[in-house]
Amino acid sequence: MRKLTRIAIILSIISVIALPGFIYYGGLDLAPSEHIDYRQEMRNFVQNISAYAKEFNPDFIVIPQNGHELLTKNGEADGPLAIDYINAIDGIGREELFYGYYNDNEPTPENIRNMMTPFMDLAENNGVEVLVIDYCWTHSYVDDSYEQSARRGYISFAADNRSLSDIPPYPEEPYNVNYQNITALSDAKNFLYLINPESFPTKEDFLEALRETNYDILIIELFYNGEQLIFEEVNSLKVKANGGRRLVIAYMSIGEAESYRYYWNPDWETNPPHGWPKRIQIGQGIIKCVTGTKNGKTSFMEITVLISRGL
Repeated sequence: MRKLTRIAIILSIISVIALPGFIYYGGLDLAPSEHIDYRQEMRNFVQNISAYAKEFNPDFIVIPQNGHELLTKNGEADGPLAIDYINAIDGIGREELFYGYYNDNEPTPENIRNMMTPFMDLAENNGVEVLVIDYCWTHSYVDDSYEQSARRGYISFAADNRSLSDIPPYPEEPYNVNYQNITALSDAKNFLYLINPESFPTKEDFLEALRETNYDILIIELFYNGEQLIFEEVNSLKVKANGGRRLVIAYMSIGEAESYRYYWNPDWETNPPHGWPKRIQIGQGIIKCVTGTKNGKTSFMEITVLISRGL
């Protein structure tokens, strides 16, 4: 049996909107919710995943992405800390912190950024590493994205497309490239987020392109064109081109059923499994649970897990 060494998950969360008395699904009043704390329900979910995983491997890494309001009990940056939740996680991801919030390759408005950064600083001050994913490609924006994160002690990735389908050509080397062996999130100075390998003609092209990089962390898909990567292939990615060791993390969604996945049953479009929300949106190959509306904007609950193949 192969020994488990380092495993990680990353949970991508958009917080549930629970208005007094009701939970709203796409503007529909469906059920009383006055006795349910939906933020705490989400915390419990993450905490249970963490507890279960760490029973098997105490070094298991849990990284929620977005949903940063869960860090405090009342969802305010100056609110009381959600200690059990913070103790259950090792990092937190935040998309669009500096670029891409409303439109790709555009700065995130200052008022939006100023609402998010206190939560990120709170995380860092409590031993939780921050991973920032910005969406920009103008060189000055890319430079600024990395520099702003570095000044605050975050690690970051500037993606040149939202589908996360390539290795950005700029910068030529990862920001803060290094020769260090990376065995924990706190060691990392940069990461690559590439979960859609469609731009690589073959699996070997994909793997070889990754091997030739010097990123400290690779966040990738477990599958290439529907074919699961095997242990030897994943293991070959754990050494940077310059010889340093790195973490390899594989993406798996547990909060949205995607119609292009191997598990998809076409009958689910008209007859979804028991327990799915009564109203769902189907589009572009993805089903998302509609959780609410606020200021005329529909919100979705998305939970995405990244599992490292640390075998």
